[in-house]
Amino acid sequence: MKNVPIRRLGSAALDLCWTACGRFDGFWEYNLNAWDVAAGKLILEEAGGKLSNFAGKKYSIYMKEILATNGKIHKNMLGVINS
Repeated sequence: MKNVPIRRLGSAALDLCWTACGRFDGFWEYNLNAWDVAAGKLILEEAGGKLSNFAGKKYSIYMKEILATNGKIHKNMLGVINS
């Protein structure tokens, strides 16, 4: 079974911004495009959050899967996603 989002607002960039400001602790999604995440990625990084793919490797906006967290729970979320 594939990972499915728990809450979707309709915009990955908004989900990333909500993670950046602390409304969400983490966010994950797959099948995204660069235009879906570019602005939110920058905002999250500037806020001190952490981004990776599902394997824990450095995230690029050209990857199809994203895991974004407040940075404190990143390892835990990787474990859940990959279990």
